Amino acid sequence: MRTLHLHFPDDALPTLDIFLTQAKEARVCRRAQAVRDVVRGQRLQTVSDTLHFTYSALRKWVHRFADQGVQGLADRPRPGRPPQVTCALAHHLARLLDQDPLQHGSNHSQWSCQELATVLARHTGVPLSRESVRDV
Repeated sequence: MRTLHLHFPDDALPTLDIFLTQAKEARVCRRAQAVRDVVRGQRLQTVSDTLHFTYSALRKWVHRFADQGVQGLADRPRPGRPPQVTCALAHHLARLLDQDPLQHGSNHSQWSCQELATVLARHTGVPLSRESVRDV
């Protein structure tokens, strides 16, 4: 595997941290988190394995960030309905995963995607399908 030779500006980490607080879509938030880890000095392969990106996808996002800044992390326009899962919703889901389902009235000790969707809708008012929860 070749070494990635990119230069990031000195303000890259603070810029990414600010962007992460303002990002609205979960996909964009995940990209920014992955790029931030690479800017901090972690290897691409380590970050891609940890955050479940393909190596080539992560490499593309890192190069886009180096060339275009945080604007390069945003989705390009595409047809269709905008995604329902926001960055805040993804964080709420991550916090739920760390909790015991029994605390939320479940009869099971492990979460199912359907139960996560139901509890998430009850807490946030945003109805999601189990497929949307699984994709996050």
